[in-house]
Amino acid sequence: MGRKSTRENKNIYQTSREELGLTREKAADLMDFVSPDRIEKIESEKSLPQPDEILAMSEAYNKPELCNYYCSHECPIGIKYVPEAKVKDLSSIVLEVLGNLNTLNKEKDRLVEITMDGKITDDEVADFKKIQAELEQIAVSVSSFQLWVNKTLDDIS
Repeated sequence: MGRKSTRENKNIYQTSREELGLTREKAADLMDFVSPDRIEKIESEKSLPQPDEILAMSEAYNKPELCNYYCSHECPIGIKYVPEAKVKDLSSIVLEVLGNLNTLNKEKDRLVEITMDGKITDDEVADFKKIQAELEQIAVSVSSFQLWVNKTLDDIS
């Protein structure tokens, strides 16, 4: 039988496992190829996890947000290109998306003006960056929605 961790600074992988009351051995049983020793190395940050290990953990623990966390915090490419999405309740996500779409709707004519000639001039850069930031917020909201859907569908199944 596994021992209970007394470590104070637990990473997301360890807290996700422990929230389910799983020992490393039981967690490994839920994953075909990730051993208890490997889980310990990932949780103690002695070794970086591999994408397939994170995918296995996210499925075993019903935590799709582990994949987004890995991509946005640990993957060298994802750190640059994948924004962190948070699991939120559905009403918060919908209100966030609608608010962002309303803001973007006010800027759509300006976006058309900026992009019509295929060039972004010096006087258009500030507006373009503002619109791009609004689009990124929509993308993050959509990612949060996808996490919510994945988690909810797994809970229903």
